[in-house]
Amino acid sequence: MRRLRCFEFFVMALVLGVVICFCIQLSYIEGVSVKEVFRGYIPSSSIVQAQGLYLSCGILGATVMPHSLYLGSGIVQARLREFDVKSGHFPTRPSNSSSSSLNSIKYQPSLSAIRNCLSYSTVELGIALFTFALFVNSAILITAGASLSNNSSAQDADLFGIHDLLSSTIAPVAGTIFALALLLSGTSAGIVATIAGQMVSEGALNWKVAPWLRRLLTRSISITPSIIIAAAVGRDGLSAALNGTQIALSVILPFVSAPLIYFTCRNKYMTVSTDDGGSVKMRNHWITTIFAVLIWLIIVVMNVSLLVLVGLGKA
Repeated sequence: MRRLRCFEFFVMALVLGVVICFCIQLSYIEGVSVKEVFRGYIPSSSIVQAQGLYLSCGILGATVMPHSLYLGSGIVQARLREFDVKSGHFPTRPSNSSSSSLNSIKYQPSLSAIRNCLSYSTVELGIALFTFALFVNSAILITAGASLSNNSSAQDADLFGIHDLLSSTIAPVAGTIFALALLLSGTSAGIVATIAGQMVSEGALNWKVAPWLRRLLTRSISITPSIIIAAAVGRDGLSAALNGTQIALSVILPFVSAPLIYFTCRNKYMTVSTDDGGSVKMRNHWITTIFAVLIWLIIVVMNVSLLVLVGLGKA
C-alpha cells in the first residue's frame, strides 16, 4: 500500500505542476474581463459546428480518459484490502507463509470497507474533476482564447506553432511554460495508461510475468505508434496524431462506460453480504441512473455526429 501511496503522490505532483504552469500563464494575460471568461462556460451554437464539435470531443476524451476507469477500479481494491486487514476482516500474512498463499485466498471486501472506500473515492473524484481537471481545461481555453483567437496564423498552428505564438503574444517565457505543462501532463497521462494496461493484462489476459516486465511491455506497445508517426511524417503527423488520439478516447468512452452504468444499476452485482448473514443492496439510485444514462446519450450523440462530419469531410 505504501507503493500505491507513492504512486498517487507522484501523479498528484505532476498534476500540481501543470496547475502551477497554467496559473503563471494566466497571470500574463491582460485585457480580459471576468464577465467574458464566465460567458465562455455558457453553451452556444459554436459547439455544434464542425470544428467546435471536434474540439469538444477531443477535450472530453482527454479529460475523462477511458483507461482511467480501469486504474481507479484497480487502485480501490488495495484500499479495500488494507481496510479489512486493519479491521481484522481479512487475515494478515503469517511469518511462516508466503505471499502467494495469501493471494490464493478469495477476497471479498466487507461492507464497512466498501462504505469507507466509497466515501474516500467520492471525495477524491470530486476534487480531481471539479478542481484540477476543470481548472486546467478552463485555463487552456482561456489562454487560447485570449492570445490566439484574433490571430490568423493560429488557425493551422500545431504544438510547435502554438509555442511560438504564445511566446510572441503573451510573454517570451509563456511558450516555455506551455511546453513544461505539456511535458508534465504527458508524463502523468503516460503513467496512468501504463499502469492501467498492466492491470488489464493482469486480469483479462492473466499474464504471469514480473510487474516491471508488464509495465515495459505495455508502455512499449503504447509508445510505438507515436515513434513510428514521428519518424514517418514529422511535426504535422504528431499534431494530427495527438488530435486523433483524443477523439479516439472520446469515441471509446461510451463503450467503456456503458457496462459500468449497467452493472452499478443491477442488484445482482451490487449486493454486499454482511457478517450477520444478511445483505445490503448498493445499486445506484434511480435518479443517479437517469442522470448517468442522459450523460451517456449526450456523449454518444456527440461522437456519432462527429463521425458523420468526419465522413463528410466537414470536420
